[in-house]
Amino acid sequence: MIIIFRRFTFWLALAGLTGLVFFVHANTSIAPMPEPPLTPPRKPFEKGIGASGIIESLRENTSIGVPFAALVTEIKVKVWQKVAKGDLLMRLDDREMRIKLIGQRAELSVREAEQHRAKRQYDRLAKIGAGAAVAREDLETKEDDLLVAKANVEKAKAAIAETERNLERFLIRSPIDATILQINLREGEHATPGGSTIPIVLGSIDNLQIRADVDEQIAPRVKVGARAVAYRKGETDKAIPLTFVRIEPYIIPKKSLTGAGSERVDTRVLPVIFSFANHEELKTYVGQQVDIFIEE
Repeated sequence: MIIIFRRFTFWLALAGLTGLVFFVHANTSIAPMPEPPLTPPRKPFEKGIGASGIIESLRENTSIGVPFAALVTEIKVKVWQKVAKGDLLMRLDDREMRIKLIGQRAELSVREAEQHRAKRQYDRLAKIGAGAAVAREDLETKEDDLLVAKANVEKAKAAIAETERNLERFLIRSPIDATILQINLREGEHATPGGSTIPIVLGSIDNLQIRADVDEQIAPRVKVGARAVAYRKGETDKAIPLTFVRIEPYIIPKKSLTGAGSERVDTRVLPVIFSFANHEELKTYVGQQVDIFIEE
């Protein structure tokens, strides 16, 4: 009986030891790394550096502001609409200025009537001539009155011209040939200069440019005229060939963040600009983030 009990305890201890070994192994073994959901882009060059970038319209996006705070009475454009330089984008409330213009035109009519009267009085005395019938002093007075009346007419015309020029400031026009990218105001809303909301954003999108952010630590490795390609997020098999435009010689804090958990937000970067031709098959949009490889 004792022998049977000892055998039982031996096998029980052995089973416990075996179970402990399996338990430790299961909790200390490293699981294999899962395959990435998307294959990362491969470097197309033998030697190159990587950077993240953001797509902009050619010659950068143009943010349209307003010269003064005013109510928006009319939006003349819509998103995706192509506009030419000088086309009307929106109209601000100019009712007070137009009322002022009506008063100034009425004032001009009064001044012109005064000038006409002063001229008739002067012409009548000048026709008689200075002599016994008309004192020279009276003739000179009428001449002075005529000059003052003419000056008042010119002053009234200048006031009207100034108001008409100011009325043009209520018409917000496009400074370039471009496409409307964004409209952030609606009719009836209040527009403020320098506000956090940009009323209208436009830019040329037939050709686009990419602003690549190269880490300052590897910035000296970027060469003028370097070849480069870009990959849109999630499309690592479709490279976009780029044309070098310029290096902006000013290191800035990184603003365009990719959202990756390991991304540093205190990085300073060198902006490098590349361009490419946009077309329907690319379906590329302003503001889109891309991965860039630059040849060394």
